[in-house]
Amino acid sequence: MTSSSFSHVPGLPILHSRDLVNWTLVTHALPRLVPEAAFATPQPGKGVWAPALRFHEGKFWLYYPDPDFGISLVTATDPRGPWSAPVLVAPGRGLIDPCPLWDDDGQVYLIHAWAKSRAGFNNVLTLLRLDASGTRVVEDLGVVIDGNQFPNYSTLEGPKFHRRNGWYYVFAPAGGVKTGWQSVFRAKKVRGPYEARIVLDQGKTPINGPHQGALVDTPAGQEWFLHFQDKDAYGRVVHLQPVRWHDDWPIIGEDPDGDGRGQPVLMHAKPELPLQPPAAPATSDEFEARALGLQWQWQANPGADWAAVEQGELRLAAHAPAQPNLWAAPYALLQKFPAENFVVTTRVRVGENTRAGLLVFGSDYAWLGVERRGAESRLVLKRCLKAEVGGGEEELASVPVDGPAWSFRLVVESGAHCRFSYSADGVRFTELPFEFTAQAGRWVGAKMGLFAERLGEAAGGASSDWFRVEGGEAR
Repeated sequence: MTSSSFSHVPGLPILHSRDLVNWTLVTHALPRLVPEAAFATPQPGKGVWAPALRFHEGKFWLYYPDPDFGISLVTATDPRGPWSAPVLVAPGRGLIDPCPLWDDDGQVYLIHAWAKSRAGFNNVLTLLRLDASGTRVVEDLGVVIDGNQFPNYSTLEGPKFHRRNGWYYVFAPAGGVKTGWQSVFRAKKVRGPYEARIVLDQGKTPINGPHQGALVDTPAGQEWFLHFQDKDAYGRVVHLQPVRWHDDWPIIGEDPDGDGRGQPVLMHAKPELPLQPPAAPATSDEFEARALGLQWQWQANPGADWAAVEQGELRLAAHAPAQPNLWAAPYALLQKFPAENFVVTTRVRVGENTRAGLLVFGSDYAWLGVERRGAESRLVLKRCLKAEVGGGEEELASVPVDGPAWSFRLVVESGAHCRFSYSADGVRFTELPFEFTAQAGRWVGAKMGLFAERLGEAAGGASSDWFRVEGGEAR
């Protein structure tokens, strides 16, 4: 499985499962974003939009879009890598959400959507014919599905292309990320005409906007649909739905009234696949390997000297402060919220003329850390409201302290309510009387992690002994 990663680096995460329930993060297919110069600084909401991963002729093919540059391809014989360097298959602004199809007659097709912010229009799906290598457009076959021709359709995007039982199928969501649904279009010819049916919506469940995902079949003959749900600060979380077919139309989830339009299941038996031990993408990091854990991402392409992992310690270089706030900081080292309720504890050592600490990051952010200027050290809690539009930092607490090393703790509870505390010995923590509500970033949920900035010319940087996350464990 892969997903959008926008402007975070590394990009295109590759996750592995044998039962569609327990997943681990095994690598990233895009170590750095290209063009390099365009992603030397944070570009929130840009970069890698919805990709499609396919296996064909012994190779994994991963087509991904960048709305400002076009559709690219990376490939690998082993999903754990190495992955090839990106090849720009279809250059242009506004081309998004591609998916390939290798047809029975040897033709190679690529369907994609459009971003109105770049192209000036959306709600339509365009079909391209590629050469045999899948790396060059041979023919633009134009719009094959026009969402404007169907009642109440808007923001038709995220298509996935399939061939089944003599039909061409396009699975594509519409109606918007938070409020939309999953449609399926089918036709006897690749260029249509396509007929439409809504096959999954929220129904009477709390699962808003269920759509944009993947149809998966198993060796036992079962079919499943993985899709996401937008949960604001908690990001876009993945759901698994059973699929059955009736009259060559899929029914996704459960269909209590029998009208062919499913709604998400809230609990269901696992797929008939070999039982697997509980697993989930990594969160905690003891910094005992010689590289950062796969859960960590930068806000832009990093420099070689930004971080080093040696002898059980993460060392962060201190950077000139980003302006006007950390929203513009490429050196923030972050990972996703893993659950609705969890606790983070980390030990940070702050060098001279440096400020560093534990950060909760989104369109608003807050951090707890230490500022050291000469002989003066202060433990500070700061927040920034409306960071995305240039808001300034506000100091909520300031405590004079001795010593460079402190333990920081973050408690996150349902509703993304965050509380910070600190400790000199890592045992007795003092909680600060301020609550911060985490906010989503641009198209992504809130994140958490570490940063270090210079407060003078001879800054000492910062280091961390460990970063531990409790809660949100695999089930």
